[in-house]
Amino acid sequence: MNKLKETLLIEKLIEISSGEKVSFHTPGHKFGKMFAKLKCDRILENLTIIDTTELTGTDNLHQPTGIIKKAQENAAEAFNSDETFFLVNGSTAGVYAMIMSAIEPGNKIIIGRDCHQSVINALILGDIQPIYIYPEVDVQNGITLGISPEKVEALIVEHKEIKAVLITYPTYYGIASDLKKITEIAHKYDKLMLVDGAHGAHLGLSEKLPITPMECGVDAVVESTHKTLPSLTQSSMLHIKGNRIDREKLRFMLRVHQSSSPSYILMASLDLATNIYKEKGNYLMDNLLYNIREFKNRIKNVEGVTLLDEKITERNSVEAIDQTKIYIKLRGILGSRFEQVLRKDYAIQMEMSNEKGVLGITSIANEKEDFSKLAIAIEKIYQNYSKEQNSEGTWKSLITNNNCYLYSTVPKCIYAPRKAYYMKKKPISLKKSVGLVCGESIIPYPPGIPLIVAGELIREDTVNRIQQIKREKTKLLGMKDTNMEYIEIIHTNEVK
Repeated sequence: MNKLKETLLIEKLIEISSGEKVSFHTPGHKFGKMFAKLKCDRILENLTIIDTTELTGTDNLHQPTGIIKKAQENAAEAFNSDETFFLVNGSTAGVYAMIMSAIEPGNKIIIGRDCHQSVINALILGDIQPIYIYPEVDVQNGITLGISPEKVEALIVEHKEIKAVLITYPTYYGIASDLKKITEIAHKYDKLMLVDGAHGAHLGLSEKLPITPMECGVDAVVESTHKTLPSLTQSSMLHIKGNRIDREKLRFMLRVHQSSSPSYILMASLDLATNIYKEKGNYLMDNLLYNIREFKNRIKNVEGVTLLDEKITERNSVEAIDQTKIYIKLRGILGSRFEQVLRKDYAIQMEMSNEKGVLGITSIANEKEDFSKLAIAIEKIYQNYSKEQNSEGTWKSLITNNNCYLYSTVPKCIYAPRKAYYMKKKPISLKKSVGLVCGESIIPYPPGIPLIVAGELIREDTVNRIQQIKREKTKLLGMKDTNMEYIEIIHTNEVK
């Protein structure tokens, strides 16, 4: 029989992943380097063999009594939860199940506005009404900061009918609010405390990192194990503490939102990540934090470099910062351009960029050499920039100002997300949309935080930000017109 031609997807993925690339992006195993380093790459060698289904001895994710049950119990012990559930449809499925098992249709929930799009989608699916709370904003860095416990309490008092509070902890940039205090406030008023902890699965590996949601006493947290620990992409965990969450309702919602044919490859990778976490995690995290400190000490003397560091905890409701997230600004260089040069000229891939700087997500799989290469690249990029800054060249044209697209107040909600989703819509020129009700949720990606949600009033700063995104050629999800010239509005509005 003739040899089968390679498929396009496989060829392209191998091409992208081959070579001496440095990964400061997810997933946390960093091109499988973690598995090779610990000589536990059997999972990679046996992928086709362990890609199975529910057979005698393989157990069943949705009613585990054997090996899956034991693996989840091991994870619960490692991550200090009362019960842990494996997620094979990503953290998104966990967020859906967590919210929809905790809150009945028509009820209200307080949500940090810097939430992931999956939280908004859960509101649509569950017919849940959001009461948004906006975090503090760092205009200089273009990022959201902490959520004030006092503001949370004020909203609970104002909206006594709310059933739960949900915040992101830590944020994409590693910002940690005072989750323990927020949790105490929520429980004082008999409200559930839910956490999107997608970027915090590793926090328990060092006392130098923010304390874990479980240590804060939250009722439930979803963590993307694959993002910062060495499991395969789309594998996550949902941790439960206490008895406030109805476990049977939660199990039902997990069956609703997860595949009835769960991937044993993903479940096996979660079990492997748990064992690495328990047996080697503290040692590997100590090494990682040491390498990060050495890296920061080296580049902080480079003229024009600004780092997001522990000093930010002195203000803006920031309780702690996750040092494994590295946010770097280089004066006068647009973040998207900075990211492009690192990737193209130095084979270093960062997680994302905004107009201010670049974000790197590190993990226990990163080596000292990775940070050395990044430091050298930054030094060279700035040297090249310095030579050209007085010319009419590329770098000068990319100097940015201190304007910030982040809101300090939430756009006014006219219709709840679910109602807005089902209402009639029509396109209108983006330039003429100010004052009308948005008919689509518009989400810059990464990080997947909604700029505006369907049912909210379009403001001038919303339009300005979309136009800025178009100029920067940043990915934008949810906007029907990919050219970003027209925006969907609720049809009942009259065009001005």
